[in-house]
Order: sequence, then structure tokens, then C-alpha cells
Amino acid sequence: MLRIIMEEMEEYNKIKQSVSYITAQTEFVPDYGIILGTGLGALVDEMEIVQTINYEEIPHFPLSTVEFHTGQLIFGFLGGKKVVTMKGRFHYYEGYNMKQVTFPVRVMKMLGIKKLFISNAAGALNPEFQKSDLMVIEDHINLQTENPLVGKNIDEMGDRFPDMSEPYDLSLVERAMKIGEKLDTRLHRGVYVGVNGPNLETRAEYKFLRIIGADAVGMSTVPENIVARQMSLPVFAISVLTDLCYPGHIEKVNIADIIAAAMKAQPAMTHIIKELIAQDEG
Repeated sequence: MLRIIMEEMEEYNKIKQSVSYITAQTEFVPDYGIILGTGLGALVDEMEIVQTINYEEIPHFPLSTVEFHTGQLIFGFLGGKKVVTMKGRFHYYEGYNMKQVTFPVRVMKMLGIKKLFISNAAGALNPEFQKSDLMVIEDHINLQTENPLVGKNIDEMGDRFPDMSEPYDLSLVERAMKIGEKLDTRLHRGVYVGVNGPNLETRAEYKFLRIIGADAVGMSTVPENIVARQMSLPVFAISVLTDLCYPGHIEKVNIADIIAAAMKAQPAMTHIIKELIAQDEG
């Protein structure tokens, strides 16, 4: 029991040490946190940047091992609101455990954020979806084999058994769909399924994921959402659909194609997130 208590205190102290380092570098207090997915870094170009801190400078902060993920916390204004953006995220398939994957979400919460915005690249399971479409996530299915809340609970971070009946803030979902109606883009809403990766799925696995109710599949977002909801952070998440994963359209995929498809959808995704934050009344 003493060992478990010590591990809990150590984890919480690591979070506080990261926060202490960051607050010593900047007095900027963000109201919104943003996690950018694969090929979706252009949103930073819309920010009025105040401060940039490299992940490697922050005590206990993970480092992205994915070559196309920049590792920076970027503080500034987006849509007139104060935000901190993670340019580069972490994945279970990189060898991190889920507590490490979600560590930055806890840090951002302690820095002051009141809402979390997440983007990702995902494969389309719904046959009505096309490559480079956008999907607002309204629910998810967790098929990842480790949960970030396993182990001794850090009571300061939230309830042991957080409610997940509304994992994504439905008011933000509705507002995003209205913003999308005004854009010349294909915007859907649907269910995201999170898997371990890093390999893509087999044809039989794609069929299975569709049967159980998923519209898109990816390797991120779910653990960050679970931790955010434990800490009572409202979450908005959006997927760029970078490849087609339904019968008759499944092709061999490479990372260059995925990034190209993501970049095509970047302007619309950036507009939606920017407008949501600009319109938000806190």
C-alpha cells in the first residue's frame, strides 16, 4: 500500500514540476488547450504566438518519436482567445504507457485550460465518407489495451470512476456542424474507434469495426479524452479522414498519402476550431 501511495505522489509531483517549469518561463495563462494530429500543424499559423517551449526542455515531458511530429508547446492567441497548442502528440504505439501519453493533458489543465480541442488523422469506415472529409467526433469506442486511469487514483485530478455518458461536448458538436454548413466542405459527425496501432487494420478488422458501430478508426484521442473528462474538461474532437477503409475502396496506404490528405483538409479544420474558440463564452 505504501508503494502505491508513493507512486501516486510521484506522478502528481512530476505534473506539478512540469507546470512549475512552464510557469517560470511564461506568465501566459491559457483558457483553451489544443492537440494537433498528424499533418495538421497549420493551425499554428493562425495564432498570434506569445511563447514557444520545446518539449525536451520541460521536466518529465514525453518526447515524440514520430518523425513528422514537432515537439512544442505554443502559447498565444487564436480567435482572440488565449490558447496553448501541442504541436506534436504522443501515442501508445511509440512505447509510452497511457499515463505518459496523457501527461500533457494533465499539465495543460493545471496551467489553466477550461476546454480541450483535439484533432487527428483517421481512416473512414463509413461508406458515405470520402478522403479528406472531416468528421466531428460525438462518441467513441475504446479498443486500446491500456487505460490511462489504471492504477492508484490521483484524487486531486478527479474521480476514480468518471462518467463517460457524454465524452464529447454536444454543444460544441452542434456549433461545429453549424459552422461547417457555412463552409464549402464535407463535414460529418460520427463515432471514432481507438486502436493501438501502429499497423493499419486488416480487411476483416475494418469490417468488424464497422459492425460494432464505428465511423472512423485511429490510434489517438481516446486516452486524452478519458483523462480530460476525469478532470471535468469539456472536449471537442475532429478527425480528418485520410484513407478509405470500407469494401471496394481499401488500398495500400503510405504516410505520404495520409499527410497529403490531411493537408488538403487543414484549412477547413483550422477554420472550424478557430471559430469555435472565437465564439466560445467560457
